[in-house]
Amino acid sequence: MADELDLLRAADPVPADGPHYGDGPLDHTAERHLNRLLHAPRPGRRTWSRPRPVWGFTAAAVVAATTLALLLGGSGGAPAVAAPRPLTVRAHSTPVPLDQVAKLAAVAAGDGSPALRQGTHVQSWSLGMSDDEPPLTLPEERVVRWRADGSHTEVVVATDPSHAGRPVLTDEGLVEDGHVLSRRTFPPMWGDAPPLSTPPHDPAKLRAYLAELIHGDTRSTSELLDATQELLNNWTLGARESAALVQLLADAKGLRPVGQVTDRLGRGGQAYVYDQGTGARRMLILDPATGAVLGLETTFTRDEPEYGVHAGDVMDYSAWMR
Repeated sequence: MADELDLLRAADPVPADGPHYGDGPLDHTAERHLNRLLHAPRPGRRTWSRPRPVWGFTAAAVVAATTLALLLGGSGGAPAVAAPRPLTVRAHSTPVPLDQVAKLAAVAAGDGSPALRQGTHVQSWSLGMSDDEPPLTLPEERVVRWRADGSHTEVVVATDPSHAGRPVLTDEGLVEDGHVLSRRTFPPMWGDAPPLSTPPHDPAKLRAYLAELIHGDTRSTSELLDATQELLNNWTLGARESAALVQLLADAKGLRPVGQVTDRLGRGGQAYVYDQGTGARRMLILDPATGAVLGLETTFTRDEPEYGVHAGDVMDYSAWMR
């Protein structure tokens, strides 16, 4: 029982130092975490959990981040589920400086279209672990849509665009491509703090919003990228918000333009790399014409033989869509 209580405390989706939740309802991310905890399989069954972000990992998280491929029998022995390869920069492509993208985004935002929308549509690949199985990549697509009355729905589907039509590894085990993992409807929610409050499109105000969103200091490039990911997991940015965000990214230190990439959904974009100095590298992919964030990838930069982690292994990747 003591071990279970420790797990519950560690998995608390609403920490005591998160004042913006107060006594109000959980946001959809916290609800999802709590639901996954409450409905996890009992001991003795195969249970999967997501690793902590590598930029703040402990030894246990490094174990969770081992990248291995699962090969299934079938036609040609092709992998049905596998860890994605890191994105590669197109040879001889010309890097576009972030400040230039910021200028183009400001022009593109002139007519205010497209508009900001609450909710998100994201395809993700992230490493999961089991007590008795090798860690493997878990791909899923999540769509969150809000209604005018403040209620919203969340649909999570097991799918991997890079292996269309093949079985997909999930917390439930192997399922068919397109299998609905969860479909939930949430009652009306309102709030005057992030992420429920509307993100501003003024860069200075947006920075303050992001700092409140993650309870941190977004003047750190690492935390700015954390906040960007959290923002995009709650909102689909409009042209003006994307322009404000890319201006903050242009002012950040350490983001290097490296050239053109094709993301995991087949979209072309410009890549910007940030080496965090903690054994991890993050690659931000932007639409160079509008400044919209297309994706964010985290890879390891050094081997950890004890845990089976190799330089270049992908820990997680998110691709956002409208």
